[in-house]
Amino acid sequence: MQNMLITGANGFLGARLAGYFAARYQVATPTHAEMDLTNPVQVEAVVRQFAPNIVLHCAAVSDVKACEADPVRSQAINVGGTEAVAAACAKIGAKLIFCSSDQIYFGSDGLQMHTEDEPVTPCNVYGRQKLQAEQQALALCPTAVCLRLSWMYDWRTVLPAEHSDLYRTLKDAVQNSKPLAYPVHDYRGITYVGALLQAVEQTFGLPGGVYNFGSENNASTYETVTHFLALLGAEGYPVEQNTKAFADRPRNLTMSLARLCSFGITLPDTVAGFAQCVAEEAAG
Repeated sequence: MQNMLITGANGFLGARLAGYFAARYQVATPTHAEMDLTNPVQVEAVVRQFAPNIVLHCAAVSDVKACEADPVRSQAINVGGTEAVAAACAKIGAKLIFCSSDQIYFGSDGLQMHTEDEPVTPCNVYGRQKLQAEQQALALCPTAVCLRLSWMYDWRTVLPAEHSDLYRTLKDAVQNSKPLAYPVHDYRGITYVGALLQAVEQTFGLPGGVYNFGSENNASTYETVTHFLALLGAEGYPVEQNTKAFADRPRNLTMSLARLCSFGITLPDTVAGFAQCVAEEAAG
């Protein structure tokens, strides 16, 4: 059985990865106290001691507002922490899978699906830090795989203090007759984490580089939500069109999976992923 180390296992994705791989890998999930990402010496010591074959680096300050409010702290974790993990992986020959973000594309013009090689100019702190972290991870550990993840959701609650997500927000709104409003000038892939988990292991064999790793989608967030509601059996549920958000410059975070697909790895598109989520919840 191979060893796997997961950072950020107290977060949405990290917790689910830990549970998913627990039966097939010897999984270590060091806490912040056990492995402070801002302490490269401690990071290397922990990585050397556990000697993982695979490192899934999920830990980050992912709250966009928190990054804007305290960019020094988020830089130390999002960039400095990634540098420390990448350097440690390179020293012991571990395969690094780094969780990056579609926020790197926030600031790009046009409504085409984004590709990994296009020029990017992230317009928020979080996006800029994730881009820098990718660059540093590959500089220090050329075999690293950087996965640009999108907005995710699940039908299950894994962590006691877990915040709601789009799926559970929509279900709660329908069940309790709550108002809904979503932007018409916002385009992004929205990914069922269950489908993503099923594809993650295939990325372990990818050559080092950057890969989009979220469901494709060509509909606005408003249109996507109306599709989702129909799949929940609530077709026609009122949703207000937010026409003000991003009106001056539509936000497009949609990603092309052509590079990923060239290696035989696929994810369902946004609507198909939601249908899968609904079916899996119904099956229990």
